[in-house]
Parts: sequence; C-alpha cells; structure tokens
Amino acid sequence: MNYYIIIPAYNEQKNIGLTLDSILKQTFLPQKVVVVNDNSTDNTDGIVKEFTEKYNFISLVNTNSTQIHLPGSKVINAFNQGLEVLDENYDFIVKLDADLILPENYFERIAQIFSENPKIGMAGGRAFIEKEGNWVLESLTDNDHIRGAFKSYRKECFLEIGKLKPEMGWDTLDELLSRYFGWEVFVDTSLEVKHLKPTGSEYNKKSRYKQGEAFYRLGYGFWITLLASLKLAVKKKKPLLFADYLQGFFKAKTDKKPLLVTSKQAEFIRKYRWMKIKNKIRQRDL
Repeated sequence: MNYYIIIPAYNEQKNIGLTLDSILKQTFLPQKVVVVNDNSTDNTDGIVKEFTEKYNFISLVNTNSTQIHLPGSKVINAFNQGLEVLDENYDFIVKLDADLILPENYFERIAQIFSENPKIGMAGGRAFIEKEGNWVLESLTDNDHIRGAFKSYRKECFLEIGKLKPEMGWDTLDELLSRYFGWEVFVDTSLEVKHLKPTGSEYNKKSRYKQGEAFYRLGYGFWITLLASLKLAVKKKKPLLFADYLQGFFKAKTDKKPLLVTSKQAEFIRKYRWMKIKNKIRQRDL
C-alpha cells in the first residue's frame, strides 16, 4: 500500500527533527511526507529543509496563517495546505503532529490493518506522555478513539467523509461521520506513540469555550454535552473546565451557530453517543 503523510508544524524546532527521524526509521516508508510550516517564528523551517535536502520524498510548504493557536481551525487549515500539493495516488493518508515519536513498525502495522479488513476506514495507535521518567497512557479519550495527533485514513473513507474540516472537534467529527457511512475505526493498543507535548498545553480560555461550541455543532444536544463536559473536565483534573464547556455550548446555541453535520447525521450521532453511555453503565454494573 502507498501512503502519504502531512505534518502541520508551528514553532516545533525542538521536536520536528525527532518526528522526521522517527518516520525515517519506519520498517515501511511513506511515498511522500509534506511538512507544512505554519508561520513559525523559530527555526522549524530550517530544520525541515535539512531533511528535504537529504530525502527527496520529504518536502516543505510554508504558509502564513494569522490565526491564534486554537485547536482545530489552524492545524487543519495547515493540513489542507499540504493536501493541495499532493496527488491522490495513495491508499491511505496520515495526519501527524510534529511532536511525536512512533514505534518503528507503526506504518507497517497500519498498512496491515487496512489490508486485512476493507471495512476499516481509520486506524491508529495510542498516545503516551512522559511523567517522572516513565511513558504513561495519555488517557483523555476512550479506547475506541484515535487521537488527532496521529490519524490514518483509508482513501475511500477520507473522501466520503468530506476530508477534514477546519473546526474544533474535527477529530471527533471524522470518526462519527466514518461510522455514519458504515466504516469501522480501529485502535491498535500495541502501537504506543510517544507524544512529546501534552495535549492542550498551549490552549487559552477562549479555546475551552470552543470545546463547548464544538459539542453543540456536532449535534450532541444538552444532555450529552453535559455528560461529555463533565467527563472531560474530570479526566483533565480541571473542574472549572466544566463551566467553560457549558458556557461555550450555550453561546453557540444562542448565536445559532451552524451544525457541522446534517440533521440525519446529528440524529445518528446522538443515538451512537447514548449507546456508548448505556454500554459503559452496563459494564460497571457487571
């Protein structure tokens, strides 16, 4: 299988070299790697240029986004800039963050997953962060969710979901739409990805309101948003986030922000989310 990688990067001079080295050590190499340097003020582009001079399948795109660092729009706009310079001669496409160290068999395993099961539309491993010298699971999400930092998409699935939307919540929306269209999402728990920067470490309060807005625009409705906000605040060990998320939800509702999905997709999403909630309750009762 052929695959392409797109890496949005913003001020990643400390990490981008480690990520690219990690790709070069793969037992199954990509056909193309595009790093999109999004208006970095450090030496990110200089470091990437050193790699492009040595390896002809690695390229650099410079873009000048003026957006502040909010999750969603900035990173996916950069990803889409990279997508524009690629052809469609790939079997799966990968969105990577610029602060990762992948196990050497990562993409060999991803290719195997796609080859063995044509129903799988998305695949990935799990994120681990360093704490007190040990790499521990960054357990912010459920085990059936692939982190946005390292997502691989089968081409047919990627195109059917309309590619990636530059909005907060894109990395939940893509999986929900994949399931809506009948694709499976597969998390390989044996693939442990080292995430060099904790998720959300640079996000400000405005971005926390955006999370609540994302819940609204995904069509969750109030009660699912309430539960999702509580769960996320608990997992992040920041109780005040709960209020920020709800405030963002109600502001989006008051402002009548457009949904990111159709009414039928929103209905499917709510049914799917309630099913997951009920299953978790049953498991705890067993």
